[in-house]
Amino acid sequence: MSSVYGIGVDIEEVQRFEELTGKWGTRFEERMYTKMEIEYCRGKTSPAQHFAARFAAKEAFAKAIGTGWTGAFRWRDVEVRNDDAGKPHFILHNSLEEQFGQLNVHLSLSHTRAYVTAMVVIQNSGE
Repeated sequence: MSSVYGIGVDIEEVQRFEELTGKWGTRFEERMYTKMEIEYCRGKTSPAQHFAARFAAKEAFAKAIGTGWTGAFRWRDVEVRNDDAGKPHFILHNSLEEQFGQLNVHLSLSHTRAYVTAMVVIQNSGE
C-alpha cells in the first residue's frame, strides 16, 4: 500500500497573470513555462487563466515535495500537460525527474474567470 508523501494547494488570481503577461510578455512566459505550456495556453480563449492554472500547479507541486521555491530547481523543470481526455498531469525534467519520478503524483486544477486553484497529492510508490 502506498503512503502519502506530500500535499500541496495553491490559489492564484487570473488578473495578476493578465498584468504580468501584459507587462513582461514573452519574457515572463519563457521564464516560467515550457514551450509546450506556452503553446497550449496561447491557444486558449483566456490564456491568462491557463497560465495562472499552470503556475498554481507548479506552486502546489513545490509545496507537496516540501521544498517550496528555494531555487533548487527551475520553474520549467515542472511541466503541466493534459492527456487526451483533458486531465492535467506533470512531466518532470532534470533533477526533479531523478528525485521524484518514481512517485505517484496526482494533480487537480479548477478555475473561474477570476481565480484558479491547484491541488497536488504525491504518494510513495507501492513496494
